[in-house]
Amino acid sequence: MKICICPGSFDPVTKGHLDIISRAAKLFDKVIVTVMSNSAKSAVFSVEERVDFIKRSTEGMLNVEADSSEDMLLAEYARKKGACAIVKGLRAVSDYEYEFQQALMNKSLNGDVETVFLVTDSENMFLSSSVVKEVSRLGGDIRKFVPPQIHDDIVKKLS
Repeated sequence: MKICICPGSFDPVTKGHLDIISRAAKLFDKVIVTVMSNSAKSAVFSVEERVDFIKRSTEGMLNVEADSSEDMLLAEYARKKGACAIVKGLRAVSDYEYEFQQALMNKSLNGDVETVFLVTDSENMFLSSSVVKEVSRLGGDIRKFVPPQIHDDIVKKLS
């Protein structure tokens, strides 16, 4: 069974994330969408909320599951889960530079895992969780950016 990890902070999960997740689900037998901690970011939603958002947003994707890992390196987490790949979405060239460094580090720490980059759909190139949160905080309509299953939860928390 070919297992991949789709890691991220997912604060909150967006339609851009779901595009990458659904495309990974076509390439791998099992996709584990994993909420990871990122010391460079401070989350608005708890880990439990983010895992719940992912579960609700991917409900119809039978080979997708949601998980979290806050106390383990991604390379170790991938080894623990038996994953052969880490799938990352790229929006722009600037994403690639950072993700390339991460991919090299993960390969150094776990030689059995490959990093697969999927280029985002052009309609999602500008989309990020940070932008969604800012638009929502300022009263903008985020319906076209987030899954309908979690829209009201996001708006409620950020209003």
